[in-house]
Order: sequence, then structure tokens, then C-alpha cells
Amino acid sequence: MTHAPKTVLCIHDLPGYGRAGLSVIVPVLSALGVQAVALPTSVLSTHTGGLGTPAKLSNPAYGPAALEHYRRLGAKFDCIYSGYLADVSQVHLVEQAFGFWPDAHKVVDPVMGDNGRMYRGLPSELVPALYTLCAKADIILPNMTEAALLLGQPLPGITPDLPPEEAAAQASMLTRICPQALVTGVPAGRSILCAGASRSGESYTVKTPLVPRMFHGTGDIFGAVFVGRLLQGNVPQAAAQAAAAFVGDCLRATPEGVDERLGVWLEAVLPRLSQSMAD
Repeated sequence: MTHAPKTVLCIHDLPGYGRAGLSVIVPVLSALGVQAVALPTSVLSTHTGGLGTPAKLSNPAYGPAALEHYRRLGAKFDCIYSGYLADVSQVHLVEQAFGFWPDAHKVVDPVMGDNGRMYRGLPSELVPALYTLCAKADIILPNMTEAALLLGQPLPGITPDLPPEEAAAQASMLTRICPQALVTGVPAGRSILCAGASRSGESYTVKTPLVPRMFHGTGDIFGAVFVGRLLQGNVPQAAAQAAAAFVGDCLRATPEGVDERLGVWLEAVLPRLSQSMAD
């Protein structure tokens, strides 16, 4: 008997040029055998990381209308996965989706900043709004800067190496907000760490070899693989290990000297995800 694929409602931005947001999330989930239903919060000519001011197509009424349409259709979602939200109204959109599909697994990537600073153009009121959203999620995926913002801690700054116990402590503290937390992208010597924790007291660390290159969109790829593996039945630690390994594969497949603003060469590596489904 053939089972219908798991379905994820993906609430993110959609950049055209530059591999980030829904432009990488949808193909990754598809390669993992998961149906991705894309709900763009805005359509951009490029992502917002160093490619100039993008052309923007935004209709605030679209998101709520799309959710109402899906509800009228009787759509069922196994997971609701949110990422970059530009303002508080978009946070409310995710909360509306949570209310419409309360049984869906709720994954929030509270995208706010990196390397010790908030992303330019985001309003300060987004921090408390995302805190409230994270409290309604089942698992959150902040980096260390975002974790500090949620916890009201001093921002960590840019450091080449961070003690793993610092990330583990952040993950543990974040479970006061959300039942499960995974702090991502922690540099630790020749490795990159992810530190996870749950309210039940379980904790874990995932370590992968450091690939010393910085590309936009790798966090979105990580999150999509993580969500896809969770829906395949993986525990969070295994899902995080698979996601980190795949991002490393993407980085190694991208030639030296290419424009890092355009993201990793995901296309060359996607077949490995489909192959993993057959193994």
C-alpha cells in the first residue's frame, strides 16, 4: 500500500536570485519525499544578504487569504515550518496557521541575526513577537545570536571558536520557552556544533567537520533537511546530524572562488537526498 507523502506548510520568503528561503526549502523537502506547500511572506528579486536592495512583491492580505483557502479545502498539514519573518504581522500569520492546524508539528526558525548582530531592517518589536511564537512551537532552531536575543542575553559577537558547553547551556535555557531547542552553527575549533535539549532533560551535541566558508541560505537548507528527516521518523539528534552532514556536502560541492552571496551549489548534491530515501 502506498502512503501519501507527509505535507509541510512552509512559511518563508521567496527570493528569486540567490539560493535561500523557499527556493532551497522546497526542492530539499521534495527530494526527501515530503510535499512542501509554499506560503511566501514576500517575493524578492534576490535574498537580502549583500545583493543590493531587492525588488519586492508583498501583499499582506495574501497570507491570511491563503490559509483560509487551505482550510476550506480541508488541507491537512503534518508540519508547519516557519523561517524569515520581516515584521510582526508575519509572525501573526504563523500563529494563525498554528491555530488552524493545532495537531501539526510546529518548527520555528526564529531568523533575526547572526555573528552577534540583528539583521538590518528588522524592527526591534520582532524579538518579543518571535519569543511568543517560539513559546507556541514544538521545536525551535536558533543560532547563538538568535538564542541570545530570545533569552535577553548580551549578543555573543564574532568569535572563531566557542565552548560547546556555552551552546549546550543556551539550548537548555531555551527549553523554558519551547519544549525542544536546537542551537545551530556553533564554531568549535575544526568542527561545527549543534546543541539540542528538551524539557525532559535530554540533551545532545552534533559535531561535523568545519568547512571554513560562509554562504547565504545554508541555514534554510539545514532546517529543511531537519524537518524532512523528522517527518521520516528520525529523532531530533539524528535529524540534526543528517542536516549538518548535508550542508557540509553542499559546501564541499561548491567550487572555490564562486560568489558566496549566491549560495551553495545545491543542485549537484540534491540527488543524494533522494538516494538516501531508497537506501
